[in-house]
Amino acid sequence: MEEKNRKQFKVTEELFVKADKRFFNFVIDMVMLTVVLFIGLVIFMANTAPTPNEAKDFMNRFLANSMLQYTVTSSITLLYYNLFEIFTSRTIGKFCTNTIVVNENGDKANYEAIMIRSLIRIIPLYWISFIGFPKRGLHDMISKTYVVNKNLLEEKKQQFYAIKQL
Repeated sequence: MEEKNRKQFKVTEELFVKADKRFFNFVIDMVMLTVVLFIGLVIFMANTAPTPNEAKDFMNRFLANSMLQYTVTSSITLLYYNLFEIFTSRTIGKFCTNTIVVNENGDKANYEAIMIRSLIRIIPLYWISFIGFPKRGLHDMISKTYVVNKNLLEEKKQQFYAIKQL
């Protein structure tokens, strides 16, 4: 019963990552997604197109088919973000900027929240949501997650729970 009444840590706005770091996260992750897409296409073509002409024909068909492009890039995007954020709460971009995705209590976001974040990312032009809400994007608000500075979060949580022990 006492555990239920114990006050929990809550993420506050001071922990939110600023727009410049969010932008760097985005750029780094887009570079990584492009590399993964390129490697995936090369491997696919190497295994399915026995001649250079067939590989060229495949690439021409791929580049001409926007629905196929969207399907492939969306699949890679979902796989990339889900694998990284479900298991580590961070993507390569977030590792580089020392940021992390958490829930409102500063804990690891659950699988469902990460899935929602990832699904929203594949909506064309979802990034426009940052124009009106620079501290939290649409994928953050709907999934009830926060991108915060990892070290500052750990420090604030440690202080919060140290005070609670008194």
